[in-house]
Amino acid sequence: MLTKDNYLSGQVLLIDKPLNWTSFQVVNKLRWEIRQAFTIKKIKVGHAGTLDPLATGLLVICTGKMTKQIDTFQGQIKEYTGTLVLGSTTPSFDLESEINETFPTEHISEDLIYKTTEQFIGTIQQFPPVFSALKKDGKRLYEFARAGEHVDIPSREVSISEFEITKIDGVKIDFRVVCSKGTYIRSLANDFGKALNSGAHLSALRRTKIGDFDVKNADSIETFIKNLSPKAT
Repeated sequence: MLTKDNYLSGQVLLIDKPLNWTSFQVVNKLRWEIRQAFTIKKIKVGHAGTLDPLATGLLVICTGKMTKQIDTFQGQIKEYTGTLVLGSTTPSFDLESEINETFPTEHISEDLIYKTTEQFIGTIQQFPPVFSALKKDGKRLYEFARAGEHVDIPSREVSISEFEITKIDGVKIDFRVVCSKGTYIRSLANDFGKALNSGAHLSALRRTKIGDFDVKNADSIETFIKNLSPKAT
């Protein structure tokens, strides 16, 4: 069982982020619980890679001196599973916003879906969603988007090593993606719809791996709190 000194000297914690929590909320919750359990006035806690509120799965949380390794962990290859819906788009590319356009899907065959994934394997150019936390001119992109202000977003180079379709159920497509740092799966879903001469948005997303870290080894927030050893030294 971890002690106060363990957390202060530095730990890597694997947490399975629940739906509708921000990554920042998870960090704040764990920091507060650790401080309360061990009567610590101050401790550094950070995460290695943001997950959107509507995404679940692996968050790598670092405490104490291990926060210096956050950039290293962020740069590692990531794996996601999820579901996209063909035939409609949203401004945020996921279910954070309402459907704004619909498109025909009758021309889309299963063979075309499988074949289209090939266009996204390798190094590609990708535009981040306007509803994202990236900054431009000192302002978050989602602030521009929510204010209805247009902003030009430059594309970025990302790498996708695997893009596997795992299930097709009408317009619902389950997938698995292995990709580099900086890849937006919401943008991938949107671009995939365009490549099919239709539209698409992300309806579910789960991060399963970051480098050698696997969500199978992650604790829920509740389990982590339960296993904390109060007042340990």
